[in-house]
Amino acid sequence: MTGTDGDRASTGASYRAAGVDVAAGERAVEAMRGHVARATRPEVVGSLGGFAGLFALDTSRYRKPLLASSTDGVGTKLALARALDVHDTVGIDLVAMVVDDLVVCGAEPLFLLDYIACGSLDPSRVASIVAGIATGCEQAGCALVGGETAEHPGLMGADDYDLAATGIGVVEADDVLGPERVRAGDALIAMASSGVHSNGFSLVRHVLFGAVDPAAPGGIGTAGQAALRAVEPTLGTTLGEALLTPTRIYAKDCLALAAAAEVRAFAHITGGGLAANLARVIPTGLLATLDRSTWTPPSIFTLLAERGDIPLAEMEQTFNQGIGMIAVVAPTAVDGTLAVLADRDVPAWLAGHVSAAGAENGLTARLTGTHP
Repeated sequence: MTGTDGDRASTGASYRAAGVDVAAGERAVEAMRGHVARATRPEVVGSLGGFAGLFALDTSRYRKPLLASSTDGVGTKLALARALDVHDTVGIDLVAMVVDDLVVCGAEPLFLLDYIACGSLDPSRVASIVAGIATGCEQAGCALVGGETAEHPGLMGADDYDLAATGIGVVEADDVLGPERVRAGDALIAMASSGVHSNGFSLVRHVLFGAVDPAAPGGIGTAGQAALRAVEPTLGTTLGEALLTPTRIYAKDCLALAAAAEVRAFAHITGGGLAANLARVIPTGLLATLDRSTWTPPSIFTLLAERGDIPLAEMEQTFNQGIGMIAVVAPTAVDGTLAVLADRDVPAWLAGHVSAAGAENGLTARLTGTHP
C-alpha cells in the first residue's frame, strides 16, 4: 500500500464525485436552523440535529388520549414553484395537507417531520422551503421537530425536488369526530379555500402549459413561464401568484369551532373533490347535499374551466371549487358556527344539509343547483 489517506481522497472516488455534497447538506442544516427554531412548542425536547425528534406528551392533560397520524406531499404543484423559482410557499402547502387531515378527526396537531428529496442540494433553496414549512407549523400551532434532506443524483434531475411530511396529533377518545356522529338534519358549513390549494395540478399544467418540456424547470417551457408571470385581469394578480397561493390551514379554526359548537365531523376537500371527500364522513343511509347556489367559485376556477373546456363534473371531482373544508354541525349550531368562523376571519356559509331521504345505490354525498 502506498500513499496517504489524503492522497487517495484527492485522486480516487468520493461521495461528492458521485453527486452527493455532504458539505452542502451541513450548510443547509445551518441555513434552516433559525426557521425550525420558531416552529416549536413547549413539549419539544432537544434541538435540530439529533437522530430523532423528541416530544414530551403531557398525558395528565387527557383522560384517554389517542394519537392521530397523517402523511402527505405537495404533488405536482412543485413544478410551478420550480418554474418560477419561488420555494417559500410550497412548505406551507405541505403542512396544510397534513394538519388539515389530522384535525378532521378532532385531533390537535402536535408535531411534524418533513422529508425533502432533491437531485442536487441547494442550501438556499432548501432553507426557503423549510422557511415555508416553519410558517405553516406556526399557523397550525404544531412543532417542526426534525426531518431529512436527501440527494438522489442520477435518479432525479439536478433541479428536481419532492416534499413529504408526517404529522402526529392527539385527541380524546370521547371527542373523536367522524361519520358515527352525523345525523339526519345536520347542516353543512362550507369554509372558503384560498385557491386551488394542492390538488389537481397535473390538470392545471396540462390545460395551461401543454406537453411537459423535460429541459425546462418544472417541465414548463419559455411560453408557459411567461404566462405564469403575466397579470391576469380576471384574477387581479399574475397567474403564477394565483396558482402558488398557499393552501389555507384550518387546523386552529376547526379546533376552536369544535370547542365552541356541536360539530359532528369535518371533511377536508382534497383530491377527489367536493362530493367524494364529503362522502367519507357521511354514513351509509344518509345523504349530504351541497347546494351550488350558495357560492360562486373563485375566478381561478372559471379561468381553468374556460381555458381547458373542462366540464363541471370534471372540475368538481378534481378541484375544491372554492371550498377547502366542510363542517358537519348540529342544526341548532349553525349560527354559532358561523359566528366563530367570522371571528376567526374564515369566510364561511351554510352550504347544504344531511337528510335521510334519497340515499340510494350507496350514494352519500351530491351537489345540486347551479352557481350564481
